[in-house]
Amino acid sequence: MEFFDVLARRHSIRRYLPKKVEEEKINLILEAVNTCPTAGNLQAYHVVVVRDEERRRRLARACYNQEFVYEAPVSMVFLADPMRSARRYGRRGMVLYSIQDATIAATYAMLSATALDLGTCWVGAFDDDKVREVVGASSDLVPVAVITIGYPAERPEITERRKISEMANMEVFGRPFPHKEVKKELIRS
Repeated sequence: MEFFDVLARRHSIRRYLPKKVEEEKINLILEAVNTCPTAGNLQAYHVVVVRDEERRRRLARACYNQEFVYEAPVSMVFLADPMRSARRYGRRGMVLYSIQDATIAATYAMLSATALDLGTCWVGAFDDDKVREVVGASSDLVPVAVITIGYPAERPEITERRKISEMANMEVFGRPFPHKEVKKELIRS
């Protein structure tokens, strides 16, 4: 699948088929995650793969009872490791770089899963302490995202996006970027 096709096909999926995700696909996703860029190549994050039914149920409760978290056959919990980053970058590494590392890793997981014809949803609404408890993480790790993964049982409508000129600026904030739409055929050539 072409990269831009992956981006276009990625949607938040909240209904999953009761079908297991193959071990090979989980491994491919984790291998992709392991290639993501991180501050100083410190890889200041951890990933916990959750497949056990009871643990998924508990994770859904920790995510404020979002049932689709339980319904998804796999969830990956991304935890920032602030102290790993702080050893080299001090406070900025602790409060920012480790969070960025975990966020980039979670994004790689989502895009990789999409390329494998799986659906995902980024879950950011959860109780940090309860998520740590469910996955057995220590209090020094920071839950950043729960990514649900599985075979989609829905095809969400494409949501409207902001115009590029409203989001991107040229040289300084407040000067809209003079965006010209690129035809998809040009991207593929």
